[in-house]
Amino acid sequence: MSGTKGEEHTVPDNTPSDGGSRSLRLWGGRFEGGPADALTRLSVSVQFDWRLAPYDLLASRAHARVLGRAGLLTDDELARMLGALDDLEDACKAGEFRPTVADEDVHTALERGLLERLGSLGGKLRAGRSRNDQVATDLRLYLRDHVRHIVSRLAELETALMSQAEQHVDTAAPGMTHLQHAQPVSFGHQLLAHVHAFARDVDRLRDWDRRAAVSPLGSGALAGSSLPLDPETVARELGFDSAAPNSMDAVADRDFAAEFLFDAAMIGVHLSRLGEEIVLWASQEFRWIEMDDAYSTGSSIMPQKKNPDVAELARGKSGRLIGNLMTLLTTLKGLPLTYNRDLQEDKEPVFDAVDTLLLVLPAMAGLVATMRVNTTRLEASAPDGFALATDLAELLVRKGVAFRDAHEAVGHLVVWCQVNDKEFEDLTDDELAKVSPHFTPDVRDVLSVPGALASRSAPGGTAPSRVREQLAALRDLVDGHAAWATGS
Repeated sequence: MSGTKGEEHTVPDNTPSDGGSRSLRLWGGRFEGGPADALTRLSVSVQFDWRLAPYDLLASRAHARVLGRAGLLTDDELARMLGALDDLEDACKAGEFRPTVADEDVHTALERGLLERLGSLGGKLRAGRSRNDQVATDLRLYLRDHVRHIVSRLAELETALMSQAEQHVDTAAPGMTHLQHAQPVSFGHQLLAHVHAFARDVDRLRDWDRRAAVSPLGSGALAGSSLPLDPETVARELGFDSAAPNSMDAVADRDFAAEFLFDAAMIGVHLSRLGEEIVLWASQEFRWIEMDDAYSTGSSIMPQKKNPDVAELARGKSGRLIGNLMTLLTTLKGLPLTYNRDLQEDKEPVFDAVDTLLLVLPAMAGLVATMRVNTTRLEASAPDGFALATDLAELLVRKGVAFRDAHEAVGHLVVWCQVNDKEFEDLTDDELAKVSPHFTPDVRDVLSVPGALASRSAPGGTAPSRVREQLAALRDLVDGHAAWATGS
């Protein structure tokens, strides 16, 4: 279950929605006085955890039903409780019920809303659960939902890359190492390299979901409950695979949040790598692509500029995704069992990572889908920098020359060409033979870019035939990503 994007980003203002009702703390019974203002300001989290409201209400309905089955709510009380929870959810969606400045967190705000609708009956819902197991459950529900949104956006980016790759299976491009021309490759092959990286990201997220599908609800504050509850039934009702086997671990565990942030950071790294390549490709020095006007910006002073802002922002936002992971890992380090208030700091980095990915991924998919590839420029520059040298050396190997000797001979040939300002294709038979007796006239057979591409036909190679096979396999894989994201 998820709210709309607008609901998720609702931030409460400082105006009480009830016209100034008294503060409703969930923990005040043991205290004679209220908290200091400084403590209240430090403790409040409702300004960011309010986005968990739909998930808290979902878990509350499941908890109400288990209380009913345990005989702790009559049938009439259960019906009234579920009706009030539904009404409260509708009011939250419509913006008619909002947290106030006096609400400490999402749980406090929603209990206030329930008490406003049910009076003392609303207080019965608190039996058998704690904010400790509530928030752990809510955050898992939120992330399992939003990971599917992220995978859906990743599938769109993968599809955009594959569509471009399909058009450029036979387009030769300079393949690079150390940002230096190395060997000619299919440009489609290079684009699909990015798809494989994002496919690993999806695989990690799907694997993450398997471990995250454990429900903490029923663990209480740390020790479970003496009430006759049924955590396994609640878990299944909420879409989890099982209930947590250890109540202390259930409320203290934030591995699922840290692991998600690692996955998000890796997606950020892969987006940054793609963004960096697009920045280079769009530069005057490369001129491999032209960006669509809808996905580029201009300069306030230089009218000729067309800037790759989407790619640069994707590259830049990887820093905050990596930082979110470091933030949570540092928070978790050294915490004793079980719940500690430090764990309030888990949600902001998680929410920020979700928001960042759902912002960047569609923009990058649009940029890739609409960019125009300069095939003439790519193919003209594919053999530059003596990029066919390896093919020449491997031809000598096929003729029986040791690779060490072949490597040496081709290296001498490159130096001779540089000194004499010539390319391989400019050389005469006599000039070839002058450098090495291994260079007989038949070496010209490999000094063509199409031939070089076609020869790389081993599995995983850049030969167009292999790229087409790779593309077909990836289509099936990405179809599976999209289907998992939608639950179909």
